[in-house]
Amino acid sequence: MSALPESPEFIKLERKGPVLFVWLNKPETRNALVAGMGEELRQTFTALKTMPDVRVVVLRGAGGTFCAGGDLKNFNAASKPLAPGERDLLKEGNRNGGALFQMIDEARQAVIIVVEGFAMGGGFGMACLGDITIAHADAQFAMTEVTLGIVPAQISPFVVRRIGLTAARRFGVSGGKLNGRQARDIGIAHEVAENNTDLETTIEANIVQVLKCAPNAVAITKALMHRVAQGGLPMDELLDQAADDFVSAVRSDEGREGTSAFVEKRKPAWNVGWGNA
Repeated sequence: MSALPESPEFIKLERKGPVLFVWLNKPETRNALVAGMGEELRQTFTALKTMPDVRVVVLRGAGGTFCAGGDLKNFNAASKPLAPGERDLLKEGNRNGGALFQMIDEARQAVIIVVEGFAMGGGFGMACLGDITIAHADAQFAMTEVTLGIVPAQISPFVVRRIGLTAARRFGVSGGKLNGRQARDIGIAHEVAENNTDLETTIEANIVQVLKCAPNAVAITKALMHRVAQGGLPMDELLDQAADDFVSAVRSDEGREGTSAFVEKRKPAWNVGWGNA
């Protein structure tokens, strides 16, 4: 069984009951996605697959900024042509970034992403992974890759799925910036906070709301919605799978507890409250 990183160098982990706060923790580089940070995030989200007692993951950046994107110094150093037979570490690293994004996107937990400061390049793509994304009104979002002569390769599938082809093309080919309100308007963010106090209150309110929900039901709902979004399955087959999910949930311990709690006019066992609630 995989474990959370014990002494991470690039991220910071804070466990508060059923909530795990994951901080990108290199503010001196605006939390750029260097290889070490990616590896620690992969280890974290691998461990979370077998940690059903963690019900909410809050992903944000230390130092008042979310993520400035990829490691441009490494990109520059790796831009020279490969020697014959040389291992392409640049390609491997880029593909590993996409695998990490997929892990965050498909986590069994509810994932809340908080965007302050900058969400550039890979940070823009990561902001598109949250089940709930909360943005500070003054945050700045941009797909900056094309302004540097490179391509938003691994983030593009997640961005297109999040905001649609038309909006993705607009920002993908221009590198244009959005603030938090504009990010909400096009569907990257779900909520916008006008100031730091409002931001913390909004995070807290969303954690409390998610903790009212049964954790296995949340995980199954996410998986079902991903199957729908991926396409390729006939509607009849999707609806058959959905019916299987439904009856399994109703007959599960969670389903019995939830329906009994409703009938008995009490809170279900998983609704334990959190923080100041």
